[in-house]
Parts: sequence; C-alpha cells; structure tokens
Amino acid sequence: MKSILLLHGALGSTSQLKTLKKLLSNQYNVHSFSFEGHGGIPSSHKFSIDLFTQNIVDYLKSHQLDKVSIFGYSMGGYVALNLAKNYPDLVDKIVTLGTKFNWSEESAAKEVKMLNPDKIEAKVPVFANYLEKLHEPNNWKEVLAKTADLMFGLSRGKKFNSEDFKSINHNVLLTVGDKDTMVTQEETLQVSGWLPNSEFKLLKGVEHPIEKLDIEMMEKLIDGYFQ
Repeated sequence: MKSILLLHGALGSTSQLKTLKKLLSNQYNVHSFSFEGHGGIPSSHKFSIDLFTQNIVDYLKSHQLDKVSIFGYSMGGYVALNLAKNYPDLVDKIVTLGTKFNWSEESAAKEVKMLNPDKIEAKVPVFANYLEKLHEPNNWKEVLAKTADLMFGLSRGKKFNSEDFKSINHNVLLTVGDKDTMVTQEETLQVSGWLPNSEFKLLKGVEHPIEKLDIEMMEKLIDGYFQ
C-alpha cells in the first residue's frame, strides 16, 4: 500500500486532518503529525520552513519511510515543496491546497495584522478558545508570535524565488479555492508555471479555512492524483 503524508497549515495541528486521514486510509498507508510548536508538541526553536522540513525528515526516518506523496494544506504545502527541493528522493507527488506564495512585505504585514492575540480575544473569543485547546499545553499566543516571525522572514528573503520552483521536478498539483481571501489564483498560477511538472486546479466554492472544506471532495481529488 502506497504511503502518503498529510501536513497541516500555520496555527494548525494534525487533529484538523483526522477525517481526511480516515477517508484516505481505505486506499493508502496514511501518516500525519503536528509540526513542532503546534498541537501540544514542544519547541524551543524559532518557526521556519526549514525547521518544519526537518520535522518531516525526522518523521520519515523514524517511521522508516523512503518516499511519500504529500498533501499540504496552506503552510504545509510550502513545507512539502521545500522538502522536494532539498530532499528530492523522499518525495513522490505533491498536492497543495491554499498555499500562499506571494510573501511580499505588504502581504506579510496584512497576514500578521490578523495574528494579534489581544484583538482575537476581544473580537473572536471563540477562535481564541479554539487555538488554546488546539495547542495546549503550549501557549497559543506564543504560536501566533512565532508564526508572525516566520511570515516576516519569508517576506525578507527566506521565500522561494522562481529558480527554486523551477528546480523541483516532481509532479505537483496546486489547488486554491475561488473564495480564498488569503491566497490568490494569480500567485498560484504563476508558481504552477514555474514548476516543470505542475497542474493547477481552481476549486469552486472553497474558502481558505480547512474547517470549511468539503473533505470528501478533497479526498477524491487527492486519491485521483496520487493513484
């Protein structure tokens, strides 16, 4: 049975992928884990794409997995592509959903603005409570702060450039929802054009939050591509 790996996004954890994992388990040996600093996993490091990439390398080694196909949601897709670039032999195919590639200082500032814990507590206490439970016993406010630093880091020279994408020869399917307000169709299409073996798919009616995703639809899409 083919092995696949599911990767969560920023501020998320593996618990968000449970239903998708269950559906895909009928056809695949499915793996998923929380990046360090997320979902209660401790971390004393600054968040970075390279750090989370090393988390995958360590996971694959500890589970004796030589090569996997990867579904990466949001930040998870960026990490998957970084893995493919730096450890090409570990990766088969990749499917991304809602992965942001346009990390200018302006776009980073826009996203970081929404990571203010005081404003979240005041305006969306339900979300604050959700984050607290998702990451306990870790401090969810620290998760936000480290994620903000990661975003600013991407905007200040740590993001992929066109040549980085052109060096990835794996089969990659980039998907984005037509109602996604964080990731644009244009930035996703641009990256799809740089990747040598890429396809692009616009998902109608799909927003950015994975909690609002039609999981059965996504399962069929992933299965169709990984077969």
